[in-house]
Amino acid sequence: MTAFELIRAFSHDATIGIVVTDTMITPPGPTILYANEAFGRLVGRAVVDILGHSPRFMQGKETRRETLDTFHHALAAGERFHGYLTNYRGDGSKYRAEVDCRPLHATDGRIENFVAFEREVIRRIGRPVEGAGGRYEPISVSNDLLTDGLRNLGLFQHA
Repeated sequence: MTAFELIRAFSHDATIGIVVTDTMITPPGPTILYANEAFGRLVGRAVVDILGHSPRFMQGKETRRETLDTFHHALAAGERFHGYLTNYRGDGSKYRAEVDCRPLHATDGRIENFVAFEREVIRRIGRPVEGAGGRYEPISVSNDLLTDGLRNLGLFQHA
């Protein structure tokens, strides 16, 4: 069983948005191969309408080019990206997303997919703690077991 197949099997009911793409990082790619229902709710679109499209559909006028460039360079180097993007839902409303994107490697070591874990965050009130992650907190907190398992993998923490 591949990592992609495992993600599909275990992430359907997760409360965190999970999306898997192919490895084509230059436009028009990457192409979304899988998205769970939580991702559909986050972006305000039905999952069937997301599949086959690039995640670029979420970008808009306040999506920072600098952050997108950092994201692109990390994926091109086969590295993890963890950061915050201003994205847009299907109805045009904007939201702040925390994104943790990682390459999925085949047994021979080549990258066969990228998987991104996404959640909506809001700016903390008061003085932020050290690091970029200290400025934001999740909109909602889940206690489901899969999210705890993903947390144990170090998702949403700087590597």
